[in-house]
Amino acid sequence: MPALTVCSRVLVTAALFGSMLWGATPALAEEIVGGGAEGPKEEASGDAEGGTLSAGVVVFDRSKNGTGESAGPVTTTAANWTPPPCWYAPKYTPEQLQKTMEPIWESGSTGGEWDSKQRNRYVNGEPYKDFNKDKTGEGYFWDSYVDEDYPDGWDKCTEAPFWVDEGDPPPADIENAVTPEILAQLAYKEIQVPGTEVTLAPEGTTKVNLPTWAWLDGADFKPVSVTASVPALDIEATTTAVPVSLKIDPGTEDAETYPASGECEINNGRIGEPYAKGKADETPPCGVKYLRSSGDGSYPLTATVTWEISWVGTGVAEEQPLPNGEFGAEQDVIVQEIQSVNR
Repeated sequence: MPALTVCSRVLVTAALFGSMLWGATPALAEEIVGGGAEGPKEEASGDAEGGTLSAGVVVFDRSKNGTGESAGPVTTTAANWTPPPCWYAPKYTPEQLQKTMEPIWESGSTGGEWDSKQRNRYVNGEPYKDFNKDKTGEGYFWDSYVDEDYPDGWDKCTEAPFWVDEGDPPPADIENAVTPEILAQLAYKEIQVPGTEVTLAPEGTTKVNLPTWAWLDGADFKPVSVTASVPALDIEATTTAVPVSLKIDPGTEDAETYPASGECEINNGRIGEPYAKGKADETPPCGVKYLRSSGDGSYPLTATVTWEISWVGTGVAEEQPLPNGEFGAEQDVIVQEIQSVNR
């Protein structure tokens, strides 16, 4: 990123956050240094202008993700859990940090006290001398990457850029330093699963007191996965989602579900069972029976698939659990008041 752009963005930040600059400004700089939860991006040594380092950016392999126009992201079933809104990873070489910071100091936009502390930190040996340029090629300055989907995430990572020698772990007291587990959580957010519109028999319009069979195409409901990696650190994690059940909400209290819980388990990769001739007197393994007509309208039947999610990664061969996810969709069901049906 050109230094002028960096400077202008910090000017805006300074105007907004004033006294918070010492703790937050270096890491606010998701816009200062680029990156974020984007991908895939090719590994590169850095921007010729000196402002960014793509080696620390997370790269996503989505080739085994769910596809189709109705595919979408899962919603976690866990309370108070989300993938991290920000994390730390390699971001600057010594020269890049110098080219990023010096224009900010020269502009005076962040205040003399903050500039003085930063100069002491990165130039005067408290703890880094001359931006650690004597260690060029031996490591990186790490800084925060912010997921742009989390507008309030910037203040979750407030550490100023810090040095890590190549091959060494980041300091133990740094929360959300990128690890295979962090990568697994970032991959969770990238998971896309197939749509959940169920096939019904009778289709479109059903009858009061008539068991309606429901099923999903088993070919669409196979495990999906996303792999996240940081090539510069040679670490990765693969997060996999496996469908485990389908829950049917008829859209009215005047209905019964099959089974009574409304939870249809997945057997042999199939959700429910397609209706076939000769099954008119059988109870569907997955379905619904409406007890009252929908009148001039329809009932909003909701079908929600629960996905069991886990991960493996560098140094972690045994599957580790992540919170289950859900993905559902509504469809209209017309129910007519006809008491006897010939089939």
